[in-house]
Amino acid sequence: MEMTVTTPALLFPAISLFMLAFTNRFLSLAARIRTLHDSYRESGDNAIRAQIENLRKRVHMIRHMQGYGVMSMLACIFSMVCIFQEFMLPGQILFGLSLLFLTVSMLYSFLEIRISIHALDILLQDMEN
Repeated sequence: MEMTVTTPALLFPAISLFMLAFTNRFLSLAARIRTLHDSYRESGDNAIRAQIENLRKRVHMIRHMQGYGVMSMLACIFSMVCIFQEFMLPGQILFGLSLLFLTVSMLYSFLEIRISIHALDILLQDMEN
């Protein structure tokens, strides 16, 4: 298979959009944590504490998602540089690594979504009690 510089360049829009989505998730979680923290200080409710613990896990997962997204972007950039310099094998390996890092980032995203559903379950259980 012959690769040109444009092959890894195709990943740039996807990686950028994922990074934007991850950043938006992080910002909304940070705002939610601040709100819940204030509520917990006032009431000491265990349901709020459980939500905060859930959000802590999610924030750590988003950090991993962003980290793997950044590594994907860097591997993609270095892949393009190698291909531009006609170092085809290192360029192809770096492109493969970029895809691998992007896949790991997406797996973390999937798991984080599953945890967010658990957070909603906590709210629903609180409403039932």
